[in-house]
Amino acid sequence: MKYQEIVPGSRLKPYVKCYYIYEADSTASFEDTVFPSGCMEIIFNLGTGHWQTAAAGDFVTTPSIELWGQITKPLMVKSVGKNTMLGIRFFPHAAAYFLKENIEQFNNQIVDLMDVSGSMVNALHTRLLETAEWNKRISLVEEFLLQKLSPVERRHNKVAMVSDIMHEIKREDFFDKIEDIATRYGITSRYLQKLFLQYTGLTPKLYSKINRFQNSLRLVTRKDSSLTSIAYDCGYFDQSHFIWEFKSFTGLTPSGYASENSPLTVALVNN
Repeated sequence: MKYQEIVPGSRLKPYVKCYYIYEADSTASFEDTVFPSGCMEIIFNLGTGHWQTAAAGDFVTTPSIELWGQITKPLMVKSVGKNTMLGIRFFPHAAAYFLKENIEQFNNQIVDLMDVSGSMVNALHTRLLETAEWNKRISLVEEFLLQKLSPVERRHNKVAMVSDIMHEIKREDFFDKIEDIATRYGITSRYLQKLFLQYTGLTPKLYSKINRFQNSLRLVTRKDSSLTSIAYDCGYFDQSHFIWEFKSFTGLTPSGYASENSPLTVALVNN
């Protein structure tokens, strides 16, 4: 399996966390689990295989151009055949710049981006399939995103405020209440909740939990710290609270999580 992350151009750096390339080196099918990351993604499937996701006790095939909403619980996926993917991973607040819809409606869903963006994204997918060089494919994606980037200043100010608050929440020394943050920005906590849901699909509290979980997942994957140390390093009240929250996002306890059985997750958390 090849997994590579690519830094976006300067114009898109405030919005795109990274582009990534995934190429399977085998046609053998395998199952894996995707955990909450706090980020939305667009994935272009460019190989001969396809992906499936768990739904109602079975697996369903995902569309050729996937829009991943916020995932707030573990999601089983299956790789069938030899897959090649080009992904766009947005910062948590940034997908709202490129999609007119309320972001929250996509939570825990993988939808066909053609249903959202229409013929423009379909034309891009066709050009990506016709282009062999990865650097040219990235250029095509950046051209598409720049065309979609909303110039509306009023919306920009709202999203920028959500972005600033998210950076506060991610700080290791962050202990403020949501009400206190809202007061500093001159808005009510209810309006802050509304903005977060509209532009990230998450509440501030859930975003904070996912960010803390992702930090703990990195440490669990490295296997060089005790569960007690990880719990306190990541800001959990105690080890039992850490274990409970880890299980809520993965379906597994930290001690029961085997990173070697989850190649996709390991690639994501270590990059």
